[in-house]
Amino acid sequence: MKLTKAIVLTYDRHRSLTDHMIFCYEKLWPKHPYIFQVPYQEIPPTLQSSRVQYHKCPADIKGTVLTLLDALDDEEMIYWCIDDKYPIWLDIKKIKKIHQWLSPTDGKDIGGLLFCRCRGMLSRQNLTDKEVIDDQGDICLERKNYEQIWIHQYLKVKVIRHLFNSFPNRIPAAESMDVFKGLVEKPNSHHLYVTGNN
Repeated sequence: MKLTKAIVLTYDRHRSLTDHMIFCYEKLWPKHPYIFQVPYQEIPPTLQSSRVQYHKCPADIKGTVLTLLDALDDEEMIYWCIDDKYPIWLDIKKIKKIHQWLSPTDGKDIGGLLFCRCRGMLSRQNLTDKEVIDDQGDICLERKNYEQIWIHQYLKVKVIRHLFNSFPNRIPAAESMDVFKGLVEKPNSHHLYVTGNN
């Protein structure tokens, strides 16, 4: 299975949460395809693993994310994961098929796929009428906006780069990003989807 960079939104004070999140993936899916890209400011690396890479980043949230994305191509599909969310159960067979379907992105007009359909994704107001069907025959629904963007999911680099470039340079607290994301218009070319079934 193709290895995929997993961009982690975190900072030094949340290192224990980050380590716990990575541990949960290792425990539930020992052969997962993710190489976690962990930013740090002062605290040195804590995990010794070929599946974790640490990157010195600025202290601010926007600077951290843009630094992690700096050397990546806009069209690269990454796994976006936040430090304070972690899996307690994974349908590994299904996620592996999603991963394999998304891995060759050529010819696929897909900017991202969320496979956890919950909360705002259950509402039609956050969805368009467009659907795609994956190679297993499962329906994926197009998302109108950045609702549930903080849940772990596959995204092209350009989606996260556009979102964070649209944020103000000074983000007073992580919670502020919930307000900011609602003010950013998702480009029509950034087709984000959510699986019809959770």
